[in-house]
Amino acid sequence: MRNTRVAKRYAKALMDMAIETNQVEAVKKDVDVLRVATTGELDLILKSPIIRQDKKQAIFTAIFGDKVSQLTALFFKLLFEKGREIGLPEILDAFDAIYRKMQNIEILELTTAIPVSEEVKADIVANFKKMPEYAAKTLEVKEKLDESILGGFLAQIGDQLYDASIRHDLQVIKKQFVENMYIQKIR
Repeated sequence: MRNTRVAKRYAKALMDMAIETNQVEAVKKDVDVLRVATTGELDLILKSPIIRQDKKQAIFTAIFGDKVSQLTALFFKLLFEKGREIGLPEILDAFDAIYRKMQNIEILELTTAIPVSEEVKADIVANFKKMPEYAAKTLEVKEKLDESILGGFLAQIGDQLYDASIRHDLQVIKKQFVENMYIQKIR
């Protein structure tokens, strides 16, 4: 699909139906199940132009028929009828974004050089929760590894980036040596 506007509309429609029928949490669980399942061969089947829509729907129903709620099953039946199954990953992402906004959840992307313990993650989250802009929010940590930062961490929440890495500190020190900040400039 690659049309995020259409994906957002379908995701909003699913969320509206879930709210009307008081099934938001059930649909969220279904979306999580679908996200895991559609990353492999099923994704290739859904995107295949060779396989007919009714076959795709039959495969989908056979796999998820009893694993998802009736509302979710009906919604995805509509997706197949409209030929929008190719955009399933975008629709699932858009639904998650709507759910996080509704539940006041922010994603904290934590990048470290080595894996960190749950204790360290909790400490970082606690420090962010002390800031007024994040105090009322629930922070969900997504961890990434990047050895090039050497140590410390990078934390990104939305468009805010907090750089507490050794790489950043070394770049600052290098800049200070190059500019020779500690020697008074003559002229």
